Amino acid sequence: MLSLLAASTAAADPIYWTDLGFTPGIELGFFTLRFYSLAYLIGVIFAYWHTSVMLRQPGAPMAQRHADDLFFYCTLGVIFGGRLGYALFYTGGATGIPSAFTDFSGDGFISWKLLRLWDGGMSFHGGLAGVTLAMAFVAWRDKLNFIRVVDYVAVGVPMGMLLGRLANFVNGELWGRVTDVPWAMVFPTADDLPRHPSQLYQAGLEGLALLVIMLALFWFTRARYRPGLLAGVFTLGMGIARFVNEFFREPDQQLADFAARTGLSMGQWLTIPLILTGLIVVLFALRKKPLAAGTTVPA
Repeated sequence: MLSLLAASTAAADPIYWTDLGFTPGIELGFFTLRFYSLAYLIGVIFAYWHTSVMLRQPGAPMAQRHADDLFFYCTLGVIFGGRLGYALFYTGGATGIPSAFTDFSGDGFISWKLLRLWDGGMSFHGGLAGVTLAMAFVAWRDKLNFIRVVDYVAVGVPMGMLLGRLANFVNGELWGRVTDVPWAMVFPTADDLPRHPSQLYQAGLEGLALLVIMLALFWFTRARYRPGLLAGVFTLGMGIARFVNEFFREPDQQLADFAARTGLSMGQWLTIPLILTGLIVVLFALRKKPLAAGTTVPA
């Protein structure tokens, strides 16, 4: 029976991404609003709205005016940090110089590859670094508790990850490794081989699952009163989810040799520090005495 099931599964035809009828964005006549850009926009709007709602609850570490400034700088951090991170870690060439800094072959008004965000290429780790710097700046300037600011911002971040990975799937990019699972897909920008739809795995683990966990911790537990707990859970959860998902995702072509040589993809190597940091922060937060329920900052 098992051999028959395995044979029927192996013989199943893959799903062809082209048959799903996706378009790259919403055509507005003079301009195409790409789903990748829309995902970032909705993710930032959701995070801002949800943080504003959280700040009206007891225990808020900042006022609404702080959140207004915070999300302006965090948006810049996501864009510039994500792009620079991608350029540094994922576009290295044979010369060792990232091609994003030296490629001026693009069409249109902007030819420099580094500035052509609409062509794709954003690094989660770079975006995380950019957002962290933005939060550190606002916390330092306004004399806020940095780790508690991170706690509140971290709750809404998985929504952006969820939408971003769904946009990757709609764009038919960042496909997975070759496989024979029944739900394997053929992506025309890759080749004619059936592959894991790893974008959906990432949307599920790094996005939806982590979003549910973070929302549940904030709204149904007293995690907000343990400085660092929400930030630690996010960092640990994101690190583990990304490390696992990288086993299914095809390494970037220019880094395939690196992955074969080291045994892990670039994404996995960059994720190991996240896992360790998240674990340490969670343990530290659980060991410390929680804050009093009424702790807050003046408006």
